[in-house]
Amino acid sequence: MKPTTPQDYIPRFCSELKLNGEVQAKTLEILKEAADKELTSGRGPTGIAAASLYMASVLCGERRTQRDIADEAGVTEVTIRNRYKELAEKLDIEITL
Repeated sequence: MKPTTPQDYIPRFCSELKLNGEVQAKTLEILKEAADKELTSGRGPTGIAAASLYMASVLCGERRTQRDIADEAGVTEVTIRNRYKELAEKLDIEITL
């Protein structure tokens, strides 16, 4: 079955990038909050998934580069940065890069 929501991509991305369960849980938390605020509609699910995963990996101290995540997700680093900015702003998540 083809993944249709950002959440559907997370287990695969986490496993490919060797990220732990904490990162996966945090990513799903971020995605749930984003969905509640309707930030995920009309956006490519892979881009949202990738940006949330990047955010969670930084928050959990398991940082992966945007390049690594972009390659895995099949999106551009620019997409990750744009989605990331939107999410951080709208969900009020402070991250020092």
